[in-house]
Amino acid sequence: MTAGANTADNPWPVRTVNTKIADWVHRLGQIWVEGQITQISRRPGTRTSFLTLRDPAADISISVTCSPDLLARSEVPLTEGAHVVMLGRPSYYTGRGTISLRVSDIRPIGIGQLLLRIERLRQLLAAEGLFDTRMKRRLPFLPRTIGLISGRASAAQHDVVTVASTRWAAVRFDVRDAPVQGPTAVTRIIAHLNDLDAHPDIDVIIIARGGGSVEDLLPFSDETLLRAVAACTTPVVSAIGHEPDTPLLDLVADLRAATPTDAAKRVVPDVEAELAGITALRRRSAHALRNWVHREDRVIAGLRARPVLADPFSMIDRHVEGVERARSDIRRDVLRLIDTQERRTEALAARLATLGPAQTLARGYAVVQRTDVDPPQVLDSVDGVGAGTALRIRVADGSLHAHVDQPAHPDHQEPDQ
Repeated sequence: MTAGANTADNPWPVRTVNTKIADWVHRLGQIWVEGQITQISRRPGTRTSFLTLRDPAADISISVTCSPDLLARSEVPLTEGAHVVMLGRPSYYTGRGTISLRVSDIRPIGIGQLLLRIERLRQLLAAEGLFDTRMKRRLPFLPRTIGLISGRASAAQHDVVTVASTRWAAVRFDVRDAPVQGPTAVTRIIAHLNDLDAHPDIDVIIIARGGGSVEDLLPFSDETLLRAVAACTTPVVSAIGHEPDTPLLDLVADLRAATPTDAAKRVVPDVEAELAGITALRRRSAHALRNWVHREDRVIAGLRARPVLADPFSMIDRHVEGVERARSDIRRDVLRLIDTQERRTEALAARLATLGPAQTLARGYAVVQRTDVDPPQVLDSVDGVGAGTALRIRVADGSLHAHVDQPAHPDHQEPDQ
């Protein structure tokens, strides 16, 4: 740094000026700054995030740097437009001659505080399981009576009733008017909710409102109301605001509708669409039935065209010749066997006749039997044959009976004939 007074003859170099400015800025130390976030730049892989903080009442802004973890740890998601208070230390970069605020704490204020409270309640109810999809009740296909809680003569009430009646003319409503913002809203809504839930004819309950600011929608993030909805036995539909509006009632209710009109469409079926669907189903079923009949008819025709069904006796006819041939073979074999056995029998009979007594008798011999004993005995000796013995004499052509008049001597031999 050049010594002496700063004059035209003794000017300060830029580095000296920037260094002096940096010294003065750094003397501020840590300060709290209020403003509105207008830009957030998160650079992956770096240890610094860049923001722009703007004064809501003037066209003045300041660059802000912080750790990415600080943004991630925020209880309320920080987005562009959020109103916040930051704790930081001003830093002057002598190389570029720019000033920025290095912050170590960011706190939402105003709406941000409300969002913080809602976020804490959301985490509590989520931990208790009130948002679990398994606890959601199914809506009936065609409700008998719909309970509607909305503002008196409000656009939301008109939209729900008009759209539902257009879709299904026979639908009925039990409309309950209640304030949908302000200090009495929660109490009135809970009273109507309990009354409708206890009514046996109410099949579904719609809580509707036509949107609003975060402050206006606070009743629909009230813990008492949320627990009352979770305790209902009747399905509850949340139709609060428009698509961007997300009060906690949307998470606790059994069904979240983007708008009141969407709630009417989700709860009541469109009669014309249902009739068109029935017609289409009837047409498709008739077409499917005709195709099935044609397919089965082709199958039957194919079966009938098969030879075994077209001419059932053809299979039998093919075997008739074989059966006849088998019968002829069996008959021939039996006759041949019989003929063989007959010839064998004749041969045996001839042999038997040759060896039998008939041939002997035919040559003049006789068979003599005693008939006075039982059974008759063939005489092969004269021993024991006395006078008067009854005899039967068998010759070739018959037999005759005789009596012994005189016994023969054993040593007497008759001459051979």
